[in-house]
This record gives sequence, C-alpha cells and structure tokens, in this order.
Amino acid sequence: MSWRRDGCAITGIGATEFSKDSGRSELSLATEAARAALADAGLTASDVDGVVSCDHDLVTYGGIAESLGVPDLTYWGQTGPGGSGPCAMVGQAVAAILSGQATTVLVYRALNGRSGRRFGQGTADPAARVGGKGSYEEFFAPYGLVTPGQFFALLAQRHMTEYGTRHEALAHIAVACREAANRNPAAQMHDRVLSLDDCADARPISLPLRLFDFCLETDGACAVIVTAAERAGDSPQPSVLIRAVAQSTGPRVQPGVMYPMLQRPDVTVTPSATAAGTLFSRGGLGPSDVDVAQFYDCFTITVLLQLEDFGFCAKGEGGPLAESGALRRGGTLPINTAGGNMSEGYVHGMNHVLEGVRQLRGTSPSQVEGAEVSLVTSAPPPGTSALLLVKG
Repeated sequence: MSWRRDGCAITGIGATEFSKDSGRSELSLATEAARAALADAGLTASDVDGVVSCDHDLVTYGGIAESLGVPDLTYWGQTGPGGSGPCAMVGQAVAAILSGQATTVLVYRALNGRSGRRFGQGTADPAARVGGKGSYEEFFAPYGLVTPGQFFALLAQRHMTEYGTRHEALAHIAVACREAANRNPAAQMHDRVLSLDDCADARPISLPLRLFDFCLETDGACAVIVTAAERAGDSPQPSVLIRAVAQSTGPRVQPGVMYPMLQRPDVTVTPSATAAGTLFSRGGLGPSDVDVAQFYDCFTITVLLQLEDFGFCAKGEGGPLAESGALRRGGTLPINTAGGNMSEGYVHGMNHVLEGVRQLRGTSPSQVEGAEVSLVTSAPPPGTSALLLVKG
C-alpha cells in the first residue's frame, strides 16, 4: 500500500505556559493543552475518538480522556521513545484515521521536566547498570557514560575531529534559536539575549559542549488535533496538511537507549539520513522545497547533524552552513522559529510541531514570508521521526 499524501491535516494546536515550576500535575497540564487545541480546531471533547501519547508520558490515554470528558475512544496508541516521538505520534494518528479506526485524534505530550523528572540526569536504576534489564546500558553506565549530554558530546567531538568543525558553529545554532525566542513572548528565554561570546565563555558541561549547547528543562504540555483532510474544511483555522511522515532507527538501536549508536561505523551519521530519504520520497519534495525547519534540538550538535543528514548540505559542511547565518531570520533556512528546545521550552519537541503549523498559518512570532513547506523533526538518536507539513 502506497503512502497517501495530504490525507490528513492538523486542525488544532494548544500549549500551556512553559515554566520551571508549574505547581501542577502533568494531567492538569495535558488537559489544558488539549482543551486549547480543541478550541483552536472548533471542536469539543465529544468529537475526539482517538488519542496518541508518548511512551514517556505519565498521563495515560484513559486519564486524559476522562479528564476531558471524551465519551468513547475507538483508538488509542503510544509511541516514542522520548524526543523521537512527537512526529511519530502524529504519524500514528494519521495511520489510525486513514485505516478507519478513528476520525479525530488528540496527540499530546506533557511533562514536569524541571520540577519533576529531570531528563538530563543519569539513570539511577541499578538493574540497568548490571544488565538486569537485558539492555546495552551495562556496557556504558558502570564506566560513567550515563547522561544524554555526555553522549552527544562524543558525537560533537567526533564531528570536530573528522571535519574540523568549530564550536563557533554550534554557537551560531544556539544564537539562532535564542533570537527566535526573543521574538516569542511564550518562550522561556524571551527576555534573555544570547551572543556568540556568551556561548564561547559559558561554563563547560561535557566538553566540547557548553551550557548554551544544552536544551532547557521545562514544565509544560503541548497538543495537536489530527483529522482527515476532507474534514479539515470545517475548522476555523487555515488547513495545514500532513504531506508525509517517516521514521527510522538505522542499525544498532535499542528503543529508548541511545548509546549503541556509538558502535556504528560512523557516529556522525544518524537515523535522520535514512528517514530523510523516506520522507522526501513520500512527500514528492526535496530539501530545496523546505521553506522553514523545526529541528529537534536537545543539543546544538543534534541540529548540525540533521542539517547534513536531511540533505541541506554535504556531510562535514554543517558547520560552515551554520556559521554563514543561513539558519537565522532572513537566512536561506530559518530554523526553530519559536526558539526550539533550547530557548522556547523542552517538551520533548512537541512544541516544534505546533510551530511548524503556525508557520503555515502565517501566525508565527518569527514568520517566514510565503512559507508553504515546513519540516519538523524528532530526535536522532536512538531513532528519528519527521513530518513534512504543507499549506492547505
């Protein structure tokens, strides 16, 4: 069965405030974001018959349905892991709709990522450290490789060694995201300016990565409503069609564990390289057709690797591309135009989906003039998922 382009649309988006301490449960946050998305789509809870969530989310499909007052679910699904999830979650909603299992699907992500579970910390699970879970972690955790920051620092160092990439290139990525956040009143870093010198002088966390190479820790939630394209005309908002979805793990992957990627022949090539081929083939588009991109940015190096793997430049040329100013407002490829994970808020990248929609509606705080194609990505590694959104 071939992929159906533009078969579904995102008709509603919603988000909570992004903060360091919400003082609320994750269910409360998820409910607020979901209600906002429904209102944006001109719908009520009684219209929802499907729910998709992240496998890291503490808010269950039953919990959100009960909280909203959904009368019946004919479909519920879950995917992930973590940052790989948001675009895949939207893809799962598309699959449910096109297969006839649901008509209107709520997709959400909620977390107290600062006041509650802090994802930057290493595992405290002794079973994982000694192989009790049957995972790769026993080969890494006992030797001190326990945090995402350490892992991505290794990828950054390898790229620098292999291609001569400078830390200044990573700083340009951080500054591009911060400048977008400065134009976005909803961003956590809205009122905090960041310069290239600030990035260079920042304290080291896991070299070569420094403080501003890391994403934020955030309490918040985001949600979107997905429905069939033929039903999108009933929405009060301009149609944003889902042109294509793709996922990829590449070799040597264990769901939820990123470290096996270090055993690949080239750690500077991520699953984005294979996901990109599938995505653009399904969408009938290429990198040159993309007007604006929302790259998953848990770390600056993640963006640089995706620039190469999605075909916006050759391998090893991500650094010069970033330093050229192409990623900033007015550049040839504006990125993360609400601020991204590094400056708007970290909700495992679900906020990137919302900003991809805003760009095509013409309502972004950093609007790209004439934007018709928006790329949204979700995390490499341990896997990658991605969306191509187009104006309806």
